[in-house]
Amino acid sequence: MVDEVNAHLDKSDYVFVTDYQRATVPDIADLRSKLAKEEAEFHVIKNNILKVAAKDRGFPELDDHLTGQNAIVIGGKNPSGVAKVLTKFFDAAEKIDVKVGVLSNQKLEKNDVSALSKLPSLESLRSQLLGLLAQPAQQMVFILNAVPQNVLNVLQAKVDAEGGN
Repeated sequence: MVDEVNAHLDKSDYVFVTDYQRATVPDIADLRSKLAKEEAEFHVIKNNILKVAAKDRGFPELDDHLTGQNAIVIGGKNPSGVAKVLTKFFDAAEKIDVKVGVLSNQKLEKNDVSALSKLPSLESLRSQLLGLLAQPAQQMVFILNAVPQNVLNVLQAKVDAEGGN
């Protein structure tokens, strides 16, 4: 069973531990379909098995959070998008709660997961970075283009002035 949990944990560099005690089967099915859009998965686990797997992986101490009925959410390449799905689902249904998370072996408390959910998606951050990198190059092109354009404007003004005489 530990190997099965490890196989799930191998799917991403993050894991969110959720309390699903108040959730119904349709609630969980709905959450799973929303998580699938982010290529993430929801798996019910036994707390003791997750404790062993977490210890084997060198995760930060999670024992305080591993009480009650828990599930893990893993997978996908966009942890902020998955956190967004989880927090929106909890806000709407108030049945599944994020207890703790681990991102790149760093422990995320519930408020950290909420803050992560407010970040733009990885794709959006990449496009913003690309825009920032492209902006100086565009300005350089405008500056280099301005010199010949100004020379042409001066010559055109001279031709217009001579043509008018």
